[in-house]
Amino acid sequence: QVQLVESGGGLVQPGGSLRLSCAVSGSISSINAMGWYRQAPGKQRELVARFTAGGSTNYTDSVKGRFTISRDNAKNTVDLQMNSLKPEDTAVYYCRALIAPAGSPFTYYYWGQGTQVTVSS
Repeated sequence: QVQLVESGGGLVQPGGSLRLSCAVSGSISSINAMGWYRQAPGKQRELVARFTAGGSTNYTDSVKGRFTISRDNAKNTVDLQMNSLKPEDTAVYYCRALIAPAGSPFTYYYWGQGTQVTVSS
């Protein structure tokens, strides 16, 4: 079945960097969109960065200039380079993709299990 697996989370000091990676596996026809979301304790899950189905990128204002999303279509992966990390970036980061499973005329949203990012001294 279709699965998304995130990696690269960890503990960093303010001002540090992390690179997250999301890999899609399984029997799929297409990936229409991929992106990163995060959820801090007591808060709603929010968009961090994404590729839209049209290929453009969206970033939430708080990460613009610090985070960069990239993709490798051949490998079905999407990465998130996070620089100049701040304590308020602390959250569980989730990968999400809009995917058409093999043989299906429909698309579905799939979520990864998440990876913890903690920014603290």
